[in-house]
Amino acid sequence: MKLRFALFLACVLGVGSLLAQPAPKPPGSKGAAPAKQAVKKETAKKEEPKIEGTVLNRPDGTFLGLTLQDGKYKLSFYDKDKKPMPVNVLRGVARWPNPHGPGQNRTVLNRAGDGTYLLGALFVRGPHSFRLMLTLVKSEDGQDVENYAVDFRG
Repeated sequence: MKLRFALFLACVLGVGSLLAQPAPKPPGSKGAAPAKQAVKKETAKKEEPKIEGTVLNRPDGTFLGLTLQDGKYKLSFYDKDKKPMPVNVLRGVARWPNPHGPGQNRTVLNRAGDGTYLLGALFVRGPHSFRLMLTLVKSEDGQDVENYAVDFRG
């Protein structure tokens, strides 16, 4: 009985010590070089600007960021380098199903703040899980528009 226990203990400790050893280095690699390359890759990823919220790609190569700010829709505009840019539309219209009754909710998005985003006028009640229809109006006559269907999860 003692022999079995001693054998079992030796096996467990032997496997544990094998798992505790560092992994072997690939042939031809130097100790510090891979770590430096990994640091360079991480810093390159950190330098890319991040668009806040749900990202929408526009046909001209620019981007939109859709978020909720104080319970209202905020649609931010970004250039091709993902940096904030001035709004290049007159206004926007957002439409989504009413989770608390029949029909749909609608709000107009107008320029606000520093001119890099549109802000809605209507408070959006939760739950924030639905399909949002977004229309951007570019001209006064309403003929030049962009339409987006977004699965919004705010």
